Amino acid sequence: MSQLPSPATMYRALVRHDPAYEGVFWLGVRTTGIFCRPTCRARTPKRENVEFFAAPADALHAGYRPCRKCQPLDHGRKPPPLVERLLVAVEATPGRRWRDAELAGMGIDPSTARRQFQRYCGMTFQAYHRARRMGLALLDIRKGKTVLDSQLGQGFESGSGFRDAFTRLVGAAPSHSRDVGVLRARWLETPLGPMLALADDRGLHLLDFVDRRGLERALATLQKRLHARALPGDHPYLAQIERELTEYFAGTRRAFATPVALTGSAFQLSVWRALQAIPAGTTCSYAELARAIGRPNAVRAVGRANGDNRLSIVVPCHRVIGADGALTGYGGGLARKQKLLDLERGADTTAPAAAAAAAAARMSPGRTAA
Repeated sequence: MSQLPSPATMYRALVRHDPAYEGVFWLGVRTTGIFCRPTCRARTPKRENVEFFAAPADALHAGYRPCRKCQPLDHGRKPPPLVERLLVAVEATPGRRWRDAELAGMGIDPSTARRQFQRYCGMTFQAYHRARRMGLALLDIRKGKTVLDSQLGQGFESGSGFRDAFTRLVGAAPSHSRDVGVLRARWLETPLGPMLALADDRGLHLLDFVDRRGLERALATLQKRLHARALPGDHPYLAQIERELTEYFAGTRRAFATPVALTGSAFQLSVWRALQAIPAGTTCSYAELARAIGRPNAVRAVGRANGDNRLSIVVPCHRVIGADGALTGYGGGLARKQKLLDLERGADTTAPAAAAAAAAARMSPGRTAA
């Protein structure tokens, strides 16, 4: 049985629409007979009208029907049709200028496009398009094209405007950009919330939940160390980790084959490699991890290195717990940590009999399940 956070914790997450609890619990609303995600933007119900479930199946067995607004049976958040249409359009003609007039000519309201794109991708459509164009321009230059050819090829009419935009996004003037690396970035949907993945030919450099505290700082540090810029784009390793994460959350994969590129001190690398040796379905304490790397007195330093891990799930820092067996700090949130451990232990979260009994106790005479 999956262990849920306390009802008080889950209700606070519901009030805040906290994405850290996405996939951790679902809630049923007694007054409407529907069940939702914790991030549902429908009107927040009163506490006495809410009950919590570890899986959608529990809510269904308890007599609730899925919310049409947040679609709690979907495993991943699908992009709105408008966002999907714009993403396809950018890839089809990445050098095209996408001013408001061009959007309006396609029958798209520019303010609606900005709002929906910001909500789904975490940036406006124009910001995404600029980053995509700059990434392609950088690749052109690194392949030997002249700055002018790259400028014109990506639709920039002004040389000074191109240089300014390029330097702001890539971190180096176009003429010096052959020395600047590119980390391809992809937004990945998972049952526990969206994740950001970065990769290049060396392997996967970052995989973390987008709402994790300190992610922006970790991203900046990684780019500085690698003398590279993270830009939207495709890479075989991004496609591979997306596929493997889908299998992992479906319960058909326990180990990852996507190559990883670990960047850190010698001590950090020793900790992260030890983390990779912890089998799925098991846990260890910080003290045990310290002994495993031959540094039994460095428990606190091991804890810090564990927290500095930038490859969530793949380098499984969630498998480290307190010496007393209690869950301890996890950048993605303790609720996610518990859910990952339950998943790896093969926890049965359906519990149809218990849910049916709860439904029977809740329903008044003459009422039928929706």
